Amino acid sequence: MLKVGVIGCGGMGRDHIDRLTNKIQGVEVVAVSDPVAENAKLGAAICNGKIYENAIELIEATEVEAIFVVSPGFAHKEPLLKAIELGKRVFCEKPLATTADDCLEIVKAEVASGKHLIQTGFMRRYDRGYRQVKAALESGEYGEPLMLHCTHRNPEVGENYTTPMAVHDTAIHEIDVLHWLTDDDYESVQVLMPRVTKYSHAQLNDPQIMLLRTKKGVCIDVEVFVNCKFGYDIQCEVVCEDGSIKMAEPAYPDVRKDAKLATIIDTDCFVRFKDAYDVEVQDWVDQAGNGVIAGPNAWDGYLAAVTADALVKAQETGNIEPVVTAVEMPEFYK
Repeated sequence: MLKVGVIGCGGMGRDHIDRLTNKIQGVEVVAVSDPVAENAKLGAAICNGKIYENAIELIEATEVEAIFVVSPGFAHKEPLLKAIELGKRVFCEKPLATTADDCLEIVKAEVASGKHLIQTGFMRRYDRGYRQVKAALESGEYGEPLMLHCTHRNPEVGENYTTPMAVHDTAIHEIDVLHWLTDDDYESVQVLMPRVTKYSHAQLNDPQIMLLRTKKGVCIDVEVFVNCKFGYDIQCEVVCEDGSIKMAEPAYPDVRKDAKLATIIDTDCFVRFKDAYDVEVQDWVDQAGNGVIAGPNAWDGYLAAVTADALVKAQETGNIEPVVTAVEMPEFYK
């Protein structure tokens, strides 16, 4: 039984505490921590875990064998570095950290430790649809990928959602999963700004078209439209040399009523990817319990941060911007 401490007991943190306590096998949440006392109490009530005043004390606790980080991204670096220092395995919800420099510091600390300790929470790699596309690509039956056409649509966002958040909070999922699907790194990015929807506001260009080119020459377009109104709509099609592969949508029945034929579209990412979260966390528990990290690693978190920074710069300049890492991928991650 893997004994886990959860850092961050807000809405998503409590969801994960509930998941770890009531769905996932082979794990026990023994400790929680959150700077907001009420959040910590709510989290502890789900799992009956001990409350620690701060994240570092939780990580240092002898009864805590592994760490689950669900705090805001700006609060990730210090807990991750402490966990690496103590050799404790970590599941860290994305982002790994909020800046590429902080991500690189975490990468260097993990490499110096000589142990793979950190998994970054990019759950789309665990979604059934994306895995089916990945398996089809790996079969070789369709030839090499040439182009990808993707959409990431949300029904609506709040007034606090700004243009850069279309990268950091939304397209960040595509940044990781498409890198994984193509087994290729990004070379350059560009952002096109279409006509703005009437449902947007002064601080948000919506929709956006993000163009990414990989080092092998695969061209990717991602439509990010966060006020589309009709639903939460995730699409991915890979056009290959000998065919194309389009990711299946969640299966819902066709309904005939009032002379209309309709199919449900999800409106919430946590509904659309609920199963992916469950599979992701169960896999982490199984692997971490055996002393292994098998999912997206710290280097993947760093690559996502570097690519996101390039996309935000492209939003500002309108230019094609290079994606440049400060160091080559360490042998440790190959």
